[in-house]
Amino acid sequence: MYELLINNREELIYTLGVIILMMFIQFVLKKAANKVGQRSEINITRTRLMFKYINILILLIAAFLLSFAWGVGLADLSLIFSSVFAVIGVALFAIWSILSNITSGIIMFFSFPYKIGDTIKIHDKDLPVQAEIEDIKAFHLHLRTPEGELITYPNNLILQKAVSLIKLDRRYDEGKDAI
Repeated sequence: MYELLINNREELIYTLGVIILMMFIQFVLKKAANKVGQRSEINITRTRLMFKYINILILLIAAFLLSFAWGVGLADLSLIFSSVFAVIGVALFAIWSILSNITSGIIMFFSFPYKIGDTIKIHDKDLPVQAEIEDIKAFHLHLRTPEGELITYPNNLILQKAVSLIKLDRRYDEGKDAI
């Protein structure tokens, strides 16, 4: 065991440095996402979803850096990553709407002007909808009509359609005045 530590001392030090750096970057990104969530009064569930995306990003970067540190050559590493991304690209092309909805969910986290509890009207010529936003998920919105019907509306479509605010949820505004 001692021999293993001595022979791989540089790799172990590099690994420890990468882990510490990735943990620091993860902390900073999560702190920033949390601040955006609090400032924009975004539901904590949506903020936690962003935390999952940050974890995946950090894991991919760490895997790349650590494999490079442990002797995987640049040519081998590029072959592995290009093969993986080619397979993922074909799979995502086959299910592009899922990727589109996830991307829309990320965009909506940072710049969606409506909140849970607001009543909106979606101006769609095929299916006009007036409903209250019940929840905002990674792939879709849960909308509740005045008749009690639950509609799941894809995130990518909500960004493509004209949307009007019918009624603002006042619960958040009343909470601010009380503080």
